[in-house]
Amino acid sequence: MTRGARAQLAEKIAGEVALSDDPGATLRKWRTDFGVAQTELADRLDVSPSVVSDYESGRRDNPGIAVVRRLVGALLDIDEERGGDHIRQHARVLSSGFDSDVVHDLREYSANVGVERVYEAIGAEELHRGGQDTVAGHTVINSIAAITRLSSDEFYQLYGQSTNRALVFTNVTRGESPLVAMRVVSPTPNAVVLHGLDSDDVWDKAAELARIDDFSLAVTDRDLEDVLDGLRSLP
Repeated sequence: MTRGARAQLAEKIAGEVALSDDPGATLRKWRTDFGVAQTELADRLDVSPSVVSDYESGRRDNPGIAVVRRLVGALLDIDEERGGDHIRQHARVLSSGFDSDVVHDLREYSANVGVERVYEAIGAEELHRGGQDTVAGHTVINSIAAITRLSSDEFYQLYGQSTNRALVFTNVTRGESPLVAMRVVSPTPNAVVLHGLDSDDVWDKAAELARIDDFSLAVTDRDLEDVLDGLRSLP
């Protein structure tokens, strides 16, 4: 892992917190995305868990630059000690560089967003609910372009960027290809949406694969631009 990847991610997190209308929610989003408990973060900062909780809930004044720098540094230190998986995942998102006809849209949210809220924004019908109820970003992928144009390394990079996000696959007929492809990718996303289908059109094994790999699965037949507008309306 390069120090540049860590520095780039630290700058991104700090920038999101500084620009957020709800800095506490943004801090909480990043902490949960990294899988760090409030108690663990508090121990690293040598403060009580209530201090972290107060910042995230807004009970304390918005954290200043020095506090944000300490919080971000502690999160990244913890992740590096665990092997740096989240730093690498987010570094891939930051530097994805895919063509727009492969990736229609890729965003990180300022705070965790409920899966149901994502579905509401894009008119999606849920077919299976996985074990996680929120996502922290989305990637909208042209499934045929991804399969036909990307190398195996690029394919893995695109599909396995982060667990805490929604993958929306366009240009699908039944959803079989992207769902089978995800079986070889680890980690899997929290939610998958198949675009351009209604529930009667979906591959009959789709919900079962979602259950096995524990992600939420939904479909939407809205126009792609409406889907993109809906996703971009999320915080």
